[in-house]
Amino acid sequence: MILGAPKEIKANENRVALVPAGVEVLAGEGHTIIIENNAGSGSGFSDDAYAAAGATLVAEAGAVWERAEMIVKVKEPVESEWPLMRSEQVIFTYFHFAASEDLTRAVVGSGCIAIAYETVQLASGELPLLIPMSEVAGRLAVQQGAKYLERVEGGLGVLLGGVPGVMPAAVLIIGGGVVGANAAKMAAGLGARVTLMDRSLERLRYLADVMPGNVTLLYSDRHGILEQLEHADLVIGAVLLPGAKAPKLVRREDLARMKRGSVIVDVAVDQGGCVETAKPTTHENPTYVVDGVIHYAVANMPAAVPRTSTLALTNATFPYVQWLARDGWRAACRAHRSLMRGLNVIGGKVVYPAVAEAFALDLTDPETLV
Repeated sequence: MILGAPKEIKANENRVALVPAGVEVLAGEGHTIIIENNAGSGSGFSDDAYAAAGATLVAEAGAVWERAEMIVKVKEPVESEWPLMRSEQVIFTYFHFAASEDLTRAVVGSGCIAIAYETVQLASGELPLLIPMSEVAGRLAVQQGAKYLERVEGGLGVLLGGVPGVMPAAVLIIGGGVVGANAAKMAAGLGARVTLMDRSLERLRYLADVMPGNVTLLYSDRHGILEQLEHADLVIGAVLLPGAKAPKLVRREDLARMKRGSVIVDVAVDQGGCVETAKPTTHENPTYVVDGVIHYAVANMPAAVPRTSTLALTNATFPYVQWLARDGWRAACRAHRSLMRGLNVIGGKVVYPAVAEAFALDLTDPETLV
């Protein structure tokens, strides 16, 4: 198969979907790999390293899209890339369709095969290609939240862990999944007073066994969230419904309960956000203020640490890339049910329920198309 990895052009996106070690393995298996010049430079991988591994380097993204039977990316195609997508071409990346109707309709109109990292799902319910970036994002959320609590950034002027004789900051984390658990560990490790809320009692019982003593676990309901917002210095939104829009658990009017200069980091923003006032921002302009509360809502947070993120991501995605390249998308999806769940759009038909529901589109059973 001919595989292509174009340079990511989303704002400040420095990750890359294939590393030289992966290229070497794929080339050894008989595949042709086309890499756009400087695709890996932001993550510390040189063009020379790709060439030595067996890749063909090209100067323009258009050449990658035109020649590749399968495009491997990190983030969803941006608007300038939509005309480059073509019928029957496999695109394997994070799509987060439910956050963008325009993207969804562009992909449907292209006739391509869209396999979304974020909905590849094991029988256990785990999302193996979302987990590594959720781990990074959860830890980064605390790091960024701590920074914007500084007075020079417009925040309260609170040190997350406090010092002897001074109360540490109060951190509220809504959602106890991978993002929330990693955020809680990070915040607790810095000495903050952490409250982690989730609706699954089974998950809360598990977290009770693994979290340090400065993490309080609470059942998540409307009353509890409102009560905790009044005390929080930093709020981290970490809610996930696979492939679907995140529920709005913090409403606009709720901000009136929060301290002026407190910070919200909505990690769920790439799925629409779980805070009503959250809107996607970039690493160039990461924050804005609503009702005195600082909002950080960068939709590609892990791109801030691209070396770590690229290695973590490709460790997880590479076996799936191998299956798709070796067997073709139909056979690979039949053989691996986790990949079947990753199918979102096939040849102009939406096949993932949450995407169809988000925009009132017709839903097709993928089994009839594979």
